[in-house]
Amino acid sequence: MGRNYYRRGGRLVVKRKGITQRRSRPVFSRKRENGYRTPLRGIQMKTLAHGEKTLLAEFKLSRGSVLPAHSHPHEQTGYLVSGKINLTIGGRTHAADPGDSWCIPPDVEHGAEALADSVAVEVFSPVREDYLP
Repeated sequence: MGRNYYRRGGRLVVKRKGITQRRSRPVFSRKRENGYRTPLRGIQMKTLAHGEKTLLAEFKLSRGSVLPAHSHPHEQTGYLVSGKINLTIGGRTHAADPGDSWCIPPDVEHGAEALADSVAVEVFSPVREDYLP
């Protein structure tokens, strides 16, 4: 039985039942304190890592900050690390506490209000080009 993968130009190419898939190189990122941007007053964001199909970002929200309702063509999955936020997804508001998570389908309107200083980690797919470092 032959190998189900091979290397091409530094990339691992996986063969699956007649389908060939390319895989990007692995990425490992160390914790760093710099790299934050301020897209809106009271909200800081930093891209932690990204691949070909996903992007991982950290958001710091100051108490009272508001992320206005918006939508985009990316699926967005998040996890509240600390704090407390009101998260509105598709017109329904959820009181999120640490440990709560969410998944927002593409093109669904959503927004948030920080009720306390908060940290959230979110994954976007496909990659948000505007969040690339």
